[in-house]
Amino acid sequence: MILLFGALKPLLFLIVFGLYPSMTIGPKEGWQVYSSAQDADGRCICTVVAPEQNLCSRDAKSRQLRQLLEKVQNMSQSIEVLNLRTQRDFQYVMKMENQMKGLRTKFRQIEEDRKTIMARNFKELNDRMDELQPLIPVLEQYKTDAKLISQFKEEIRNLSAVLTGIQEELGAYDYEQLYQRVLSLDSRLRNCMSKLTCGKLMKITGPVTIKTSGTRFGAWMTDPLASPRNNRIWYMDTYTNSKVVREYKTIEDFISGQESRTYYLPFKWAGTNHVVYNGSLYYNKEQSNIIVKYSFETGRVLAQRALEYAGFHNVYPYTWGGFSDIDLMADELGLWAVYATNQNAGNIVISQLEPQTLEVLQTWNTEYSKRNAGESFMICGTLYITNSHLTGAKVYYSYNTKTSTYEYMDIPFHNQYFHISMLDYNARERALYAWNNGHQVIFNVTLFHVIKTEDDS
Repeated sequence: MILLFGALKPLLFLIVFGLYPSMTIGPKEGWQVYSSAQDADGRCICTVVAPEQNLCSRDAKSRQLRQLLEKVQNMSQSIEVLNLRTQRDFQYVMKMENQMKGLRTKFRQIEEDRKTIMARNFKELNDRMDELQPLIPVLEQYKTDAKLISQFKEEIRNLSAVLTGIQEELGAYDYEQLYQRVLSLDSRLRNCMSKLTCGKLMKITGPVTIKTSGTRFGAWMTDPLASPRNNRIWYMDTYTNSKVVREYKTIEDFISGQESRTYYLPFKWAGTNHVVYNGSLYYNKEQSNIIVKYSFETGRVLAQRALEYAGFHNVYPYTWGGFSDIDLMADELGLWAVYATNQNAGNIVISQLEPQTLEVLQTWNTEYSKRNAGESFMICGTLYITNSHLTGAKVYYSYNTKTSTYEYMDIPFHNQYFHISMLDYNARERALYAWNNGHQVIFNVTLFHVIKTEDDS
């Protein structure tokens, strides 16, 4: 077989000729140069004669050379495959490294979150312990109350035994004396129960949103002296230039907007601090210090009286303004008016009113500025004053009309909708009604009860 090697690789020359420099090759045993010449560029062009195929196959050296070339080629292919695998594995390792970095970051975040959660849980437990701290004297008092109730039970058992004996032997005991003992015991029990209705404010929770309606300012209320079956609600939107009062038979009707009756007052009202008490509406007549009593049953004004020296028309309002100079409210002890006067330097004045005639029964002067008060409400003869009508408001000051003493307090509550324009206590429901930026809401209150026995008085 004849081949032309115009551009034969040097490596082949080294392998073929360099390995066997002294070897003589015959015409039939190896490669022979047939002719040689040069091209125009000076490159050598040779014509060679290859040995016969059968001779190459029998040559051991040639066979080893061919096998070596095949191994080199196989190794080159293996190296290429290995290189591809190495690149793929390197990319996989890089991806795993990024994932490990992400996991390390997540583990650090989880560790930090765990510490934060533990700190928050510890703070919550600590806060709850602080809340429970005031209950320690309550528990001590309840121990005493339990002994008192046990005594009552023992007396009742004794009286029952006596009554049984009377039935068996008429005339053995003085019936009138026994009857008086029964009346005395009944009176003491009722007195004990009545004292449970009053207490000192300890906590405010909520609110519960009943409805969203009306403007930013307004009032809504129920009658604390109404019968258990009477759950009517009265609704007075805005704080000025209105006479319309809407009535709803139940809270369900109120939520659905189903009015049962509409009243048109003879005079416009000022502010949002009205109160319904024993079937009548008490409110401040617009641009005056006059209190009006309006009967829902007859639709007539039953009484009206000027509150002497009381500021009105934004002279001494609450912090939010709105002609809230005169605040009418009711609690377990009756009807009240809260206002300010020049004579008391703009500080809050408390007056208890006679519900029929609106006559002032008694007055207390406090040292808390009316303009610095957010809202106020009465519970058991004690006036509680908030320090703001905005977010962060809390009950900050109280004045006890029984002892004529005041106290600074720190009872926070959640001002959910950021602006309170009405806050009144309902003694029947033991709750605070509020108008919270166009939302009608209810707060629950926790009272600290102290039962005083005859030995304590």
